[in-house]
Amino acid sequence: MSRPIIDMRSRPAFLHDFYGATPATPEYETAKWLNRRLGSKQDDHFVRSHTLDGFIEEIREVGIRHAVVVGRDTPDITISNETIRDITSPHPELIGIASVNPQALDSRAIAEAIEKAVNTLGLKGVNIEPGFGAPPIQADDPLLYPIYDACEQLDVPVFLMSGPTTPNLEYANPVAVGKVARAFSGLPIVCYHGFYPYVNEMIGVAFRYENVYVVPDMYIFLPGGSLYVEAANGFMKEQLLFGSSYPFRAMGQTLDDFIRLGLHEEVLDRVLYQNAKRLLRI
Repeated sequence: MSRPIIDMRSRPAFLHDFYGATPATPEYETAKWLNRRLGSKQDDHFVRSHTLDGFIEEIREVGIRHAVVVGRDTPDITISNETIRDITSPHPELIGIASVNPQALDSRAIAEAIEKAVNTLGLKGVNIEPGFGAPPIQADDPLLYPIYDACEQLDVPVFLMSGPTTPNLEYANPVAVGKVARAFSGLPIVCYHGFYPYVNEMIGVAFRYENVYVVPDMYIFLPGGSLYVEAANGFMKEQLLFGSSYPFRAMGQTLDDFIRLGLHEEVLDRVLYQNAKRLLRI
């Protein structure tokens, strides 16, 4: 494919059992189940990314210019920022996103961890998952404010992940995101999974706050996902970004399916590349 593409959400399987790292485990079968549930034509395609070389080869073959590898730091899944740096820094195709667990650190330690991730490790932003905490919290919980403040000061985006796999769907409602966007008007806020199934609510927040970006990734193909496309063909053309959510959906198939969703041709380049390039300062 000739057009440049940035995949805003991608993880190789070898990173964690949750992504299908180990065959013949319950986690591996769950990864296959989720692929089927999300419409992948081949539910074990991710075995290729059991090695870093296989992951890189697939990115190149599909024609993705950059894939954003997202770190996680929750009570159930921890992938260190150093690991994300070690995977991404040798490969120009890969861009790393840090993570931090706000419930495990005080505000000073949070600021130090984010400063190190950005200025020392060279990562491009910080991912947090409030609804997966112990206990789960909303995106506007004061516990998260040191993260937002540090990211705003360092001029990097914060990535919020929530969707239907959140233990309680109450935490997928993006009302709290709007409160954060208002309080931190200079902070780019990227909403992974598009906070599905609250599609209308997510679009409403993005309409009100231009510093909110939406990555519906695999959920754009589910019922109601066409509203993200409708919004991008209108006011949200600068705020929607492409993500494959690999390994839970195949890269090539996801890209092909995405292009057929009905985005206007003049919008496709922005959504597939320009918006992410601007956000990540590539």
